[in-house]
Amino acid sequence: MTPAHITVQNIPITISSKNADDFICITDMAKAKSSESRAADVIKNWVRSRTTLEFLGTWELLYNPDFKVVEFDHFRMQAGLPMFTLSVGEWIEKTNAIGLYVERGRPQPSKAKPCSAKVTSSRIESTPTRRTSCSTMFARISL
Repeated sequence: MTPAHITVQNIPITISSKNADDFICITDMAKAKSSESRAADVIKNWVRSRTTLEFLGTWELLYNPDFKVVEFDHFRMQAGLPMFTLSVGEWIEKTNAIGLYVERGRPQPSKAKPCSAKVTSSRIESTPTRRTSCSTMFARISL
């Protein structure tokens, strides 16, 4: 199935389906903030922050019965420390997370469920107008 695209502030964002769930490409959002080559860095910085990890962990606790809470606690304790790094792939692998996924191949775009993508957009989008546009867009997408 060919992924759908939406446009927010003239930026095309991919929407993919996996296991009957919709996922929004947070890599596309990160590319809008910085160059394509730096999108992975933007996402890594987002995912390693304490507030992001707490949001993702809370979402997984609510919707994922196979979520590895002990691993989550390990990440949460290290979040915000200067030497702490975390990629979306590591998060998924270590915690058995289902709210994010990474497509294999090159490039490897990261995808998020709409509620996680909304939080991502508020963290990586630089202008209030763009954040408002993203919030309006996510309100139309079913969770």
